[in-house]
Amino acid sequence: MLNRKRNERSPTSQDTSLIAHGTVIRGDLRFSGALHLDGRIEGAVLGEGDDAVFTLSEHGHVQGEIRVPHAVINGHVTGDVYVSARLELAAQARIDGDLRYHTMEMAAGAQVNGRIARQADEAPRELPSPSALNEGVTA
Repeated sequence: MLNRKRNERSPTSQDTSLIAHGTVIRGDLRFSGALHLDGRIEGAVLGEGDDAVFTLSEHGHVQGEIRVPHAVINGHVTGDVYVSARLELAAQARIDGDLRYHTMEMAAGAQVNGRIARQADEAPRELPSPSALNEGVTA
């Protein structure tokens, strides 16, 4: 699972931010590109853009909600996790909260203490109008 090249796992980005081990951020964090967390965030983590990638190392900890398109988690999350595209849970991942994902890969040893649900592709919320349906019909 994690032995593949990074660019085969998820979209690549030129912009990568690193939060080092020992660093604590209190408050919500919004990012685009890639974010690698070795430290601790006490607040929500929000990835902006379809190519945003969040990586939580085995030393990292998030106490709050995570909402990102792509994630690789190998640390501890206390809060709900929403991954709209692809999620990888590595062997040391521990999530204490609910998990919603589109596509997930989970290694032996990873833990989720909460509800797990796959979110399907969104279906259209409106039906076509009757006139649009009748346009293709001739008498």
